[in-house]
Amino acid sequence: MASNEIKNTKTIQSLRGMKDIVNEESALFTYFIENASRIAKNYGFSYIETPLLEETALFKRSVGESSDIVNKEMYQFIDKGENDVCLRPEGTAGVVRHFVEKKLDRAGGNYKWYYYGPMFRYERPQKGRLREFHQFGCEVFGIDSVYEDANIIIMIKEILEFFGIGFTLKLNSLGCIECMPPYKENLIKHLTTFKEQLCEDCNRRILTNPIRVLDCKNENCQLLLNNAPKITDNLCNSCHSDFEKLKEILDFNNISYEVDSNLVRGLDYYNKTAFEFVSNEIGAQSAIAGGGRYDRLVEFLGGKSTSGIGFAIGIERLLELVKMPECNQDVIYIGALDEISINTMIKVANKKRKTTKTLVEYAPRSFGKHFGIAQKLGANIVALIGENELKTNTIYVKNIDTQEIKNLNLEEF
Repeated sequence: MASNEIKNTKTIQSLRGMKDIVNEESALFTYFIENASRIAKNYGFSYIETPLLEETALFKRSVGESSDIVNKEMYQFIDKGENDVCLRPEGTAGVVRHFVEKKLDRAGGNYKWYYYGPMFRYERPQKGRLREFHQFGCEVFGIDSVYEDANIIIMIKEILEFFGIGFTLKLNSLGCIECMPPYKENLIKHLTTFKEQLCEDCNRRILTNPIRVLDCKNENCQLLLNNAPKITDNLCNSCHSDFEKLKEILDFNNISYEVDSNLVRGLDYYNKTAFEFVSNEIGAQSAIAGGGRYDRLVEFLGGKSTSGIGFAIGIERLLELVKMPECNQDVIYIGALDEISINTMIKVANKKRKTTKTLVEYAPRSFGKHFGIAQKLGANIVALIGENELKTNTIYVKNIDTQEIKNLNLEEF
């Protein structure tokens, strides 16, 4: 009976839109994280880890009711304590929640954090877009200066250039609480003249957050929006001055960019500077990094007015473009030729691991078997211990690349 139950058990597979990260991809993943983190630290950022699970209200109040994330894509449920929770769909809101919860908004000063980890959105899986995906991001609080906007953009450029990734930088200003409201009114008037021709999502956005209409991916909607009023033509003096200063700083640092007046990003909390880094190397032109300023988000989440700016990089999209440098580091395989040599072999391997990647085979094998296993595991140096080696306190060592063979004293090895 038990054997039949086991026989009929269905194999469990990973959920749609979720995947394991292993082998070459895991090597690329850790290579990216290590080097992006190193660059962020050089710019004064420290690491923060926020929970994967948060109150749903956090994202409704920050990301915005009008966003596709809140409307369609959140992994939301009621837990056993009757709490309305969801898996985080993006990283910024959790970092802001921490900032407010720890009353750092009232402590003064500035704070710079970087993070990386999985995010979750229930959307149609496709190349470079999964339901569980990973982001690397940075957030800055308390620095109300367009120079910090430029600093963030320069850092992303450095990260992308380190990995040899070509990009186009797109830039826009979304204005502030002075110039955005009258612009929204003008935009609504314009959109209502042909709203019947717009898609269902755009009609909903006209009522919730009309500038999100500019972000619509529907080709027909984009054609209709060709003559829409541009926010860059409606900025107040302060926002216009900041935007011109940002462009001046980027020009001075030889960073080319395109002003895209339809760039609004997919989240409701942005104001003033908004930017995206896009690549043509993934097929269709695709965003690989993006962010902007969010000076009112801390207030939205119950904190004291605090300036903020940040960005996120989609790691899966980037890994398609990252190439690992050639690694010439030795990989040593250590094996025993007989039972009595196993303990010594393990002791030697544990010492060798302090400086070099070292693989072991616990079962005693013949010379030929050991070499076959070593090559399958990618080792380039094979070290073997048998009865004769124990008597002489030596170890047999062969470099597969050079074919050089030595019998070394154990201490020397």
